[in-house]
Amino acid sequence: MGGPRHMGNNIVRLLQFSTEDGHIASQDISEEFGSILSSNALSALFQPIVDFQSQSILGYESLIRGPSDSALHNPVMLFDIARREGALTELDLLCKRKGIHEFKAKRLPGKLFLNTTPQGLLEPDHRTGLTLEYLLEIGLRPENVVIELTEQYPTTDFSVVCHALEHYRSMGFEIAIDDLGAGYSGLTRWAELRPEYVKIDRHFIENIHNDSVKQSFVRSIIDIAKELQCKVIAEGIEHREEYQTLIDMGVQYGQGYYFGRPQSTPAYSISDNLFATADGALFRNQSWQSREDILDLLSPAPFLQAQDTLEHAYAFFVEDEGLTAIAIVDSMMTPLGLIRRSKLLTTFSSQYGRSLHGAKAVRNFMDTQIVVVERSASIDQASNSITENMKSQIEADFIIADQGKYVGLGKVLGLLKKITDLQIRNARYANPLTLLPGNVPIYERLDELIADQVDFTVAYCDLDNFKPYNDVYGYFEGDKVIKLIAGILRESTQHAEDFIGHVGGDDFIIIFLSTEWQSSCQKILDSFAHRIPALYTENDRSQGGIYAQSREGVEQFYPIMTLSIGIVTPDIKHFVSHHDVSHMASHAKHSAKKIKGNSLFIERRIL
Repeated sequence: MGGPRHMGNNIVRLLQFSTEDGHIASQDISEEFGSILSSNALSALFQPIVDFQSQSILGYESLIRGPSDSALHNPVMLFDIARREGALTELDLLCKRKGIHEFKAKRLPGKLFLNTTPQGLLEPDHRTGLTLEYLLEIGLRPENVVIELTEQYPTTDFSVVCHALEHYRSMGFEIAIDDLGAGYSGLTRWAELRPEYVKIDRHFIENIHNDSVKQSFVRSIIDIAKELQCKVIAEGIEHREEYQTLIDMGVQYGQGYYFGRPQSTPAYSISDNLFATADGALFRNQSWQSREDILDLLSPAPFLQAQDTLEHAYAFFVEDEGLTAIAIVDSMMTPLGLIRRSKLLTTFSSQYGRSLHGAKAVRNFMDTQIVVVERSASIDQASNSITENMKSQIEADFIIADQGKYVGLGKVLGLLKKITDLQIRNARYANPLTLLPGNVPIYERLDELIADQVDFTVAYCDLDNFKPYNDVYGYFEGDKVIKLIAGILRESTQHAEDFIGHVGGDDFIIIFLSTEWQSSCQKILDSFAHRIPALYTENDRSQGGIYAQSREGVEQFYPIMTLSIGIVTPDIKHFVSHHDVSHMASHAKHSAKKIKGNSLFIERRIL
């Protein structure tokens, strides 16, 4: 039900009754529970469920709590008492009504996920249709509500549960199964109920980026879900690495503290920063650097010094109606703040405002919460800085500087347009399976570095024995391997200036500008060696590989896949284009493939 997995000491104390005071304590808690029901003293919290692909909110799960000063604040205790009192149906209905009412009152977007317990459906006084009646009363459609089946206790009559949930579905509700992998009959429920959503228990999500067994479990769930046309939601995501691993594995939806804690009034959107990769760049490894930099957005604009008056600023705004801000600098041209048109005009529009303040220094009215971006910054570097510091000022200006000295202004809206243009271009040339840059941007990046005479190192990554695996296991399983490689490259290449590209098939390119390329490549090899066996069956793992037909049609044994990486550090003074680099990187890759096992070949010749 999305509640805490650990009870507080007060709950444990109440549950562990002694012989002497057990009757009194039990009676007290029963009376308190009855009071909560009669006064409807429940509160609803909402936790966002996020769509990774659209980077938006799919909906919210309604999580019910008892009074904050009570042991029954905890939902585990609350529902346990309800079960013992035979009041699960009554409590379940109150929880639904509270969730529906608050969801509507707060105008939350997307779908509402409402918890229900199978045990409540089995109680004799349970009556279907009440949830729909209340929805229609307040103006919500059942198509926007998901009934989420939770399981704390064994279910004795599963056929009744199936019948009740089919009744929900016939009224237009969607169905979700909660905590898959943690309950008493999760897989059975899944197969029988065929829900629209299945939520993977947080146990299998915690630290999944470092646990191959958990990854294998989640991959199995994803495969079954595709067969059942069911959407998978990962619960309990708390860290960026967990989110990134789930993305690489193909999970589309998730929820957890990483995206938002349960709150009475939750956020209506998710910050773009949370969808960034591990180093924080918004377009890192989903796009590629462009020669276009922040200077494309530079707009020369007047500036004032701190002692200049508001009348001076006003004169500039009158002269140029398109001017929205003026930079304030010191005697060394270091930016100090901004005078914004809206604030100045508001000040002057009040009675006697101009006569009272016109002669005052701009330093007393300037906005010091500014963003300064260096003129040499790339578009995505500027995006990171502005996203972190100007979250609520989409129409604002930012300052562009050269080594800390003022040169002009840029507009956030202009930056957003530039980013949109780059995203469209990126989508056109990205590999559809991994979303990594394809051949065109790879070649462009190499040509840019050569033209700018920037030193770099190229790593050419290629799988060994991939074709026989693809032939035996099928293209769908082969795609998993490709996605695994892409995810490992992302995880192991953490510098914003480094570039990952997908040449095609099982071939990848990394262009390193950072100097830690050797340690990054070793991380890639170690991670691949650790994680690839999980994609084989237990029998194939035990025998160390598979039998498949060779290109000549002869059956032979192929060991478990390994990864070969060829490294070249070209002398850019002697290169004309990407063709030269590509030829030598390919040669290094072939040399690496001659080495048995996971291998790293470093071309030591001066190229």
